[in-house]
Amino acid sequence: MSQKQEHPTEKKLGPQFQSLMIDAAPQYANRIFYSLGFLAATSFVLLVVSGVVEVFFGPSWWLTVPAGVFFRSIHMWSTQAFVIFILLHLIVVFCTMGYRGPRRITWVLGVLMFVVALIETELGYGLRGDFSTQWRVLQGADFFNGSGLGWWVNPLNELKVLGVHVAVVPLIIFALLGLHYTLVRFLGLATPPKADHPYKIEKADHRVLFLRGGVVVAAIVLLAIALPSPYLHPTTLKEVAKSDPQLFAKTLVGEFGRLDQIGKGDDAQDLTSGYSDNIQPYTFDTRTVYVDAPYAGIAAISSSANPLAAVEALPADRQKKLVDAAIDFFGADTGKVDPAADPLIGVARSLTAMASTGAYEAQLKGYGQPGDDTYYLRFLADLGVLDDRAGKLRMQTDQWGMLHEEKPGLPGAWWLSPIGVLNQTVLSNDDNGDRDGAYILGILALILLAVPFIPGVNRLPLLLGLYKPFQRKPKEP
Repeated sequence: MSQKQEHPTEKKLGPQFQSLMIDAAPQYANRIFYSLGFLAATSFVLLVVSGVVEVFFGPSWWLTVPAGVFFRSIHMWSTQAFVIFILLHLIVVFCTMGYRGPRRITWVLGVLMFVVALIETELGYGLRGDFSTQWRVLQGADFFNGSGLGWWVNPLNELKVLGVHVAVVPLIIFALLGLHYTLVRFLGLATPPKADHPYKIEKADHRVLFLRGGVVVAAIVLLAIALPSPYLHPTTLKEVAKSDPQLFAKTLVGEFGRLDQIGKGDDAQDLTSGYSDNIQPYTFDTRTVYVDAPYAGIAAISSSANPLAAVEALPADRQKKLVDAAIDFFGADTGKVDPAADPLIGVARSLTAMASTGAYEAQLKGYGQPGDDTYYLRFLADLGVLDDRAGKLRMQTDQWGMLHEEKPGLPGAWWLSPIGVLNQTVLSNDDNGDRDGAYILGILALILLAVPFIPGVNRLPLLLGLYKPFQRKPKEP
């Protein structure tokens, strides 16, 4: 008689995931203060999902199609939630001295995640494709270059920013998040910093934890519907050439002359050629990019002699006189310049006419690496039109523009407030403000990382009793 063969019992899928959760914790760990890390992770997952959908359909979809605007708004509000929850989580961990002993590494990982998240938010602004992108990437480019990061990330190169924002930084955050939680899971939640502070161990309420996560997701969705992400059409060179051809032509002449500024005193207008020398990643010859290369196409189809070539054959002092006269002509024209006597006037007029058709803009966008808008955006900045528009929208640093979106009532990158404080105080008269601001913020980030290791500072929560509101004593039975 043959025996019935018995198969071993198959494992079920489910208990393995439960083992990843913290089963027991101090009674105060079921309060909302100890859910902040989970809520930050929930917001980050929503960020990744909405971001993947946006990338799949492309910029024209997320800027113009209602469904795309909705996902863009989800992305915006998830960003706000992610930064808020990480910041609040760090505050709670500091107040409860949750960085004691081997947990110091969890604090370091959390701070690193916070810093990387802030960088990621600014890279995201650089991909929206509206006026906000134009304004913020130009401000960010100076900061990145000042900090030395400009050698690796050019905020004005959309393709590079897209790659870093979509692939590189999220993987870094996932790695930090995974390692952070793994350490928390195996080390457990920190007990009160004072030995005689009573507490008791209870079962962790996972149902409430996920319910809070659901509320956050629902709140983000509702905010995305009620307060969608704003869109302001980007400024174009075609628009400027049509609306203010004199300004356009005058700026072109300044770029040809490689001038630091056009005008004097309060009316002085900084040009790219002026500050590109101390921001090495963006050093380029403005005459070649903004005048020679675009005008080559015009000269190629012209039957007459090339006036630009004739000007460049002149001695440097003679060229300077022509540059000064042309700027005067397109400005106040105080010298009553004869345009027939200055070939640069005709060249600038031709390029301005080219710009009014959109061809000049296409030329600049096609110059250099694919996706690199450095030359295009720098010329827009040199025209001064971006500053004027940002000022009217109250987006400039001295107007605390980082505190709100372009549309009033919507929160913006409020986490950049320290930069506004620095710009209006210690850096207000600093010619190297971008560099020094980057150094100061870098030092502050290092101090934040080192909090668990700094004698005295790491005991402040205990001395001030900051832990008490978060680690209430258990109720008497």
